Amino acid sequence: MTNETLIPYLGEVTDIRIDTPDVKTFRVLTPDGVKPFEHMPGQCAMLSIPGVGEAMFSITSSPTNREYMEFSIKKCGCLTEWLHAMDIGQQITIRGPYGKPFPVETELKGKDLLFIAGGIGLAPLRSVINYVRDNRENYGSVQIVYGARSKDDLVDYNEIISEWMADDGVEVNLTIDREQEGWDGHVGFIPNFVKELNPDLKKTVLMCGPPVMIKFTLAGLMELGFEKTQVYTTMELKMKCGVGKCGRCNIGDKYVCKDGPVFRFDELDELPDEY
Repeated sequence: MTNETLIPYLGEVTDIRIDTPDVKTFRVLTPDGVKPFEHMPGQCAMLSIPGVGEAMFSITSSPTNREYMEFSIKKCGCLTEWLHAMDIGQQITIRGPYGKPFPVETELKGKDLLFIAGGIGLAPLRSVINYVRDNRENYGSVQIVYGARSKDDLVDYNEIISEWMADDGVEVNLTIDREQEGWDGHVGFIPNFVKELNPDLKKTVLMCGPPVMIKFTLAGLMELGFEKTQVYTTMELKMKCGVGKCGRCNIGDKYVCKDGPVFRFDELDELPDEY
């Protein structure tokens, strides 16, 4: 982290995409028409509407995208309601990047990867998935397991269908919680779906979603024979300042905003059970 990460940039919302009834993806540039800063997959940025508030969000676009930065944001509070009410051309402030990214240039290189996401949990993994897709020669096979309450709640559905499923070496498995008219894919919860798929034990897992999904999916992976050293996740619920000063995200001797938000599950076992 450098001093510049404490100073917010002026950002302009140049595009807004409606992904689901309560999720929108915002494309952000500076007023000069460039990306505010560079980042790595899994890192976050602080978005603010002056006079309303600020909050930390995953950067959902890949670092390989040199043209703009994107954030997929679920409407779930005061600031996010204001963001969802914004129009193209309105301005916000943005600062970052913050946090430890997924180890795409070290531990994950050369590995077969299994991505498991639930609902808005696809947002932080989208950056990693597209980074891997843009650097295919550095990674093995890619399997994506993604589920949501309904088809309408699947984030980035058009990108999944038109781009991810069209890639060689990428397998996409979608599921929704309950049967729905017009849906002919898998129906069922993610933990059971993962066990049905019975993924290769050589894969390295990157997982994000609601805490209950993560809890039962991790248990299912352990049943299948995976080790916690093979599974990474990202924790973002309690981050506030981004620089380890406010103490809100402190767990034991770790600050999620500085030592995370990406953790391997064996690292989480060493922390107090506060989440």
